[in-house]
Amino acid sequence: MAYNEAIMATRIPCAAGTFYPADPRALEREIETCLGGDRAALGPEPPPLTGPVGLILPHAGYRYSGPVAGAGYRALWRLGRPEIAIILGTNHTGLGGAIVVGGPGEWVTPLGRLPVAEPLAGELARALGAERSDLPFLEEHSVEVQLPFLQYLFGPIPFVPVVVKEYDVGLCRAAGQALAELVRGRPVLLVASSDFTHYEPDPVAREKDRRAIAAILNLDLEGFIEVVYRYRITICGVGAIGILIAAARSLGLLGAELVDYRTSGDAVGVLDQVVGYAAILLREVEDVA
Repeated sequence: MAYNEAIMATRIPCAAGTFYPADPRALEREIETCLGGDRAALGPEPPPLTGPVGLILPHAGYRYSGPVAGAGYRALWRLGRPEIAIILGTNHTGLGGAIVVGGPGEWVTPLGRLPVAEPLAGELARALGAERSDLPFLEEHSVEVQLPFLQYLFGPIPFVPVVVKEYDVGLCRAAGQALAELVRGRPVLLVASSDFTHYEPDPVAREKDRRAIAAILNLDLEGFIEVVYRYRITICGVGAIGILIAAARSLGLLGAELVDYRTSGDAVGVLDQVVGYAAILLREVEDVA
């Protein structure tokens, strides 16, 4: 589909100063807290990735979900350095179609600028049958909050911003398989940016999320969608996660690991209405003789 002419060649952050600090040094300190140390503390510089890797990561304010995101990024650091990131975000605004890929240009955060990865973004839009538009991203934080972590660890890494609004099984399977064919064999990071259960008592949220996470770890797309419907689990990025599950199965990323899970209650001590956060790593597993 034709790109909606350059609404936003340079995207200004909408979440700086709210979801994460707007001051660059304060932001670096916050990221280091979330990662459990600075880059030196994380160990040696990682080698390049040898193929695709998937991550499910939260996108709430760093105060709440940052340590869970940090655990996921630490796991990525141990595996290798991606060449490009594709971030499947949640469409909180409802603007645009089922799947929207951001337009050409660059995104700004307090840590600098990151380029949209062309021509991969255009190829992905065509493969998914997605529209290209910047409109759904103007006030959308789910892609943006991942970028400072990537910048801190890997510098101005090219990336493709995507938001997903719908999540039926057929759409997720078709989009996931198309995504897999596009990145097969390439050192690409695939991120599904999503929080889990919203505004339930802590024990209820943990039980609902346990069911959803079990299906994800089994790479069971149908089971994941069914559990979300049956138990009315308020995961905001169901479509993004569903696409990543389908892509991971097609790519052979069968090593699914729950890296960390917490709720907002762990951060602030309020347990009557919490939001759940998970970091899940999807990677190839070596054959064991």
